[in-house]
Amino acid sequence: MNKFLSSLSALVVACATTFSAHAQEVKGDVKAGEKKIAMCIGCHGIQGYQASFPEIHKVPMISGQGAKYIVSSLNAYKKGERKHPTMRGIADNLSDQDMADLGAYYESHGKVAGAPELAKAAVGSVKAAELVKKGGCVTCHGDNFNKPIDPSYPKIAGQHADYLFVALKSYKAEKNAQVGRSNAIMGGIAKQFTNAELSEMANYVSALPGELKTVPQNKFR
Repeated sequence: MNKFLSSLSALVVACATTFSAHAQEVKGDVKAGEKKIAMCIGCHGIQGYQASFPEIHKVPMISGQGAKYIVSSLNAYKKGERKHPTMRGIADNLSDQDMADLGAYYESHGKVAGAPELAKAAVGSVKAAELVKKGGCVTCHGDNFNKPIDPSYPKIAGQHADYLFVALKSYKAEKNAQVGRSNAIMGGIAKQFTNAELSEMANYVSALPGELKTVPQNKFR
């Protein structure tokens, strides 16, 4: 009997592992994603569009962002790990397949075949470079902040500085029902710095050459 229970337990674990792996392998479809972007383009499809919550800042550029990061961030809003009423409302209505399709679409959106390699970043502020080095940002966000070591991490080079600043500050927020991001690693990093230092780091990273862009939709051209 014990042998049978052990075998059964092993089978259950194996099945659960297989199911989990299968669940994580939802494949995104670019064409399907293009049909699901209506809730995105009102903010992310307008050049220079600014959000007013939790403070005025440009919405992030997501064309050219990694598909798995887009899925990861949408799931974080859906689970409440990222607190943002509007994004939570949108994510709540998305299935895993919807997220995968949107991620696939935006990863490919605006890419040009045969595009040249990005130029290396020019030397920026020595102080800012030291702050970024202290934070160990390149460890996760990769070479020149364009090649994350894990596809669920974002590209951040060239992203809007004011958005980066708001995002970094949100990792420091505690006991706030409306604002904040729950991520132990990013929380530990952000809390090392003053807001003035985070602003300087955001400006530095924003000035780097990157692959992110806002590609206006036809209705907004």
